[in-house]
Amino acid sequence: MIVLKAPQDQVLSVLQAVAGIVERRHTLPILANVLIRKTGDALQLTTSDLEIQIRTTAHLGGDVEDFTTTVGARKLIDILRSMPSDQTVSLESSAAKLILKGGKSKFTLQTMPAEDFPLVQEAANFGPVFSVPQKTLKALLSQVSFAMAVHDIRYYLNGILFVAEGKQLSLVATDGHRLAFVSATLDVEVPKQEVILPRKTVLEMQRLLSDAEGAIDMQFASNQAKFSFGGMEFVTKLVEGKFPDYNRVIPRNHKNNIILGRAALLATLQRTAILTSEKFKGVRLNLDPGTLRVAANNAEQEEAVDELDVDYGGDSIEIGFNVTYLIDALANMSQDMIKIELSDGNSSALLTIPDNEQFKYVVMPMRI
Repeated sequence: MIVLKAPQDQVLSVLQAVAGIVERRHTLPILANVLIRKTGDALQLTTSDLEIQIRTTAHLGGDVEDFTTTVGARKLIDILRSMPSDQTVSLESSAAKLILKGGKSKFTLQTMPAEDFPLVQEAANFGPVFSVPQKTLKALLSQVSFAMAVHDIRYYLNGILFVAEGKQLSLVATDGHRLAFVSATLDVEVPKQEVILPRKTVLEMQRLLSDAEGAIDMQFASNQAKFSFGGMEFVTKLVEGKFPDYNRVIPRNHKNNIILGRAALLATLQRTAILTSEKFKGVRLNLDPGTLRVAANNAEQEEAVDELDVDYGGDSIEIGFNVTYLIDALANMSQDMIKIELSDGNSSALLTIPDNEQFKYVVMPMRI
């Protein structure tokens, strides 16, 4: 029986929306599949890796028969991608197989029973729903996600801290060497909630969130978060553990500060980084009245030196940094000017945006 007929590009786009978390090789083979549920003209697709579950509903028309099954997500995507985007494709279901047809092509795929698909058990007691524009959350995530740890033994660092309190939503990420903090104002007041979203969830959210208009609704429970946006529902486990007290890490009252163009500093650092050593990525910053000098060298005795004219009249400071940490922060900001606050050559630096309290980036110095 034919269960679905629709243009290739529509079927592919709803499938790609949910397939980001699917792993080809999983201990449970069915988790390589997508759960397809067709009811009337509504097509619901669900994927899971047991910790994250993504579901999307699309109305693709055609009131053909209702059905439910699971089929290999990556194979289905690869086949659809190979077909012309304006082609109409049909899915047919027959005895543990799914047949995909388009033009003169026909593919017969193995299916597994829908009732065997392990859906994530949703928490019973989610907190209140609050929302922000999708593009706001996407921008917030991009300003902190680069500072997440990757495979740290301190598992609570492999993610982002979300703190919602009053009318503020704050996001914090740190890998122990640097810390990024950003906040935005909510339309509604919410009781204080603190959760840590896992790294995989953060990366998937960044992939799915759109710059278009439209809000994302968020709800937190003690061990789960739920996001709803653009016809999608995203449920994820949270990271357990105590996130470091980020307020203690953010320096206060550094006496030396400098405001300069972000793009010019970024270009200088990127040039100088070419001659840093592969292992340490260290650059030296020498700040003197009127001048910022950036220098690097490596084991081959090669050296890069670059200078910027700056409006600065404070102490002379020499300080070393991992250049990647500086580049990451500057490359993920969009503002024209940045402010760097320093105390001396041994204390962490604070990068902020002039006249803006909503972004703070702390980076530890390194000995060079």
